[in-house]
Amino acid sequence: MNNVFVYCEIEEGVVAEVSQELLTKGRKLADELKCKLEAVVVGHNLKGVEEQIIPYGVDVLHMADDPRLEPYTTLPHTSIVVKLFEMEKPQIALMGATSIGRDLGPRVSSALHSGLTADCTSLEIGEHEDKKLGVKYDNLLYQIRPAFGGNIIATIINPDCRPQMATVREGVMKKEIRDAAYKGKIKQIDVSQFVKPEDFVVEIIERHIEKSKVNIKSASIVVAGGYGMGSRENFNLLYELAEVLGGEVGASRAAVDAGYTTHERQIGQTGVTVRPKLYIACGISGQIQHRAGMEESAQIIAINTDPEAPINAIADYVITGDVAEIIPKMIKYYRKNTK
Repeated sequence: MNNVFVYCEIEEGVVAEVSQELLTKGRKLADELKCKLEAVVVGHNLKGVEEQIIPYGVDVLHMADDPRLEPYTTLPHTSIVVKLFEMEKPQIALMGATSIGRDLGPRVSSALHSGLTADCTSLEIGEHEDKKLGVKYDNLLYQIRPAFGGNIIATIINPDCRPQMATVREGVMKKEIRDAAYKGKIKQIDVSQFVKPEDFVVEIIERHIEKSKVNIKSASIVVAGGYGMGSRENFNLLYELAEVLGGEVGASRAAVDAGYTTHERQIGQTGVTVRPKLYIACGISGQIQHRAGMEESAQIIAINTDPEAPINAIADYVITGDVAEIIPKMIKYYRKNTK
């Protein structure tokens, strides 16, 4: 078994952020395993796309360029990735936990009989000993993800089958260029040798894409509320505070489950991961599932009636009191100062 592979998603010539996050993590895994990092990109008009991939530390970039491969369709992309993996025999293969990754990943792993862990929030290299069989495994991929509705953290391993495959959620890993001048090799895939005519039985006639109206991930200021906000009406105060500060509104899972706001605003292991300059946690106790999605914020302000709330342990500033009284005061004084 050989190198670490990352499948890179591309839309209109732009590589998805989650793919670049995985390239960053893949480079670290490859360094630890003392092997190469390889990437796969499948689409059309791919000239120049290597500039968005190789600087992340990619040693080999496999490119399949054909007009029939854009936009993404299941069968040809699956055929190309499966055949490539059969030839190159990667020890680890990573994809984003996106609509494409969730469609492609299971099909590839099924064809290769390799297994797949979906929606991972962390990846590490470690060892495992099967005492029953008396076998010790080294350099396994620890595929870490929330389970049972986020109530526990599961570490999943795949000792015997390769590649070890995982899909990873967007935003949970940092995106860092290794070297803008990094030298990687480009290998062109002969698409005609990798696909069959029947792979193109499905044709996309027209596409309609509606962009998300909520962009918590890129917000520099996030005002987040938890179950401690008490009601949907109280939660509306957060929208007012976020508007004054020029930020976005987020929520804990408990607040979403209580119907205070929509799931697209959920932050944590079962939601999105954010790293804003300022995170204001209002009525959030700070269980580990929520902290995993925001603990890397540059500055954290916690507002809670409980002085022993877990969120206080990672907060830079703690305000102990009733959110229904404190937030209106914050809105008043922020508004006054911004004028």
